[in-house]
Amino acid sequence: MTTFASFVLKETKHILRDKRTMLILFGMPIALMLLFGYAVTNDVKNVRVVAVCSQTDHLTEQALVRLSASEYFTLVKTVFTPQEAEQYIRSQKADMAIVFTTDFASKKEGLQFIVDASDPNMAEQWTAYATSILLNPQATVNTKMLYNHQMRSAFNFVPAIMGMLLMLVCAMMTSVSIVREKEKGTMEVLLVSPVKPLMIIISKAIPYLVLSFVILIIILLMATFVLDVPVAGSIVWILLVSLIYILLALSLGLLISNIAKTQLVALLMSAMVLLMPIVMLSGMMFPIESMPKILQYVSAVIPPKYYIQAMRKLMIMGVGITDVLTEVGILSAMTLALLGIALAKFNKRLE
Repeated sequence: MTTFASFVLKETKHILRDKRTMLILFGMPIALMLLFGYAVTNDVKNVRVVAVCSQTDHLTEQALVRLSASEYFTLVKTVFTPQEAEQYIRSQKADMAIVFTTDFASKKEGLQFIVDASDPNMAEQWTAYATSILLNPQATVNTKMLYNHQMRSAFNFVPAIMGMLLMLVCAMMTSVSIVREKEKGTMEVLLVSPVKPLMIIISKAIPYLVLSFVILIIILLMATFVLDVPVAGSIVWILLVSLIYILLALSLGLLISNIAKTQLVALLMSAMVLLMPIVMLSGMMFPIESMPKILQYVSAVIPPKYYIQAMRKLMIMGVGITDVLTEVGILSAMTLALLGIALAKFNKRLE
């Protein structure tokens, strides 16, 4: 056991001495949390609006006051014809125009929206928000938003960032650290040591397991105190589900290290196998339900999909472990399968 502990200590010191690795491990979570929390957002805010009023009445004025008072819209101009409003949008001076017809005051209807639909999802959100404010002054009272009443995109992104970072850190860094030993020719020395080959692999994975938990704690603290995203569920269940996911990622890293011959190949494989599928097919950025059927089937084998779903339920919805048993079962099965394949392919002797 003393020899095993010395191997763990050796790998830990190697990680701590590598400033670039430390920068990636701790700089990337902070940067991504700030980026997705403040910059990459789907929140509706400060939408520039042009109002088209051929004649002004008290209901139209009240509607425009409500619109301007909201945090979602900024009234930049009032014009008399839709053509003028459209010109503002085409010249990038406004995002949408609201045309009030002459019978708006009498019928409380007769609105037309002219919207910059270059981003169709945001255009639909702008129209829905504007309709709610203009036609229903009590919308904020009558509409009940569960779990995320402020409709902030950070609530959606935080669990997704956890899934992406833990997978990249565990799988990519573990695979590179093992391949580095092969590339330098030191793996043979390790394999003839008194410690069994499996223990060597475990000793190299343990520091990344600990670092992953440190990164997880950093993300949770930043989510709570920086991004104002509450952790509604049990922290114990969050950590236990994360442990299963981290073991899955370490198993995948071990499998990549068995295939790759150089650190560059390991990095390229990690980027192709992990990064793009996580971002595109895990539900991190785009809803899986909106994807073509073939991509929905592909997403079913993407492990972060199930971890992100479980974290959204545990963190944001505050449910118990019984409500994420499906996700936990799938992650556990994937972990056992990957670990079994990786150990089966692990060759005790270098070619």
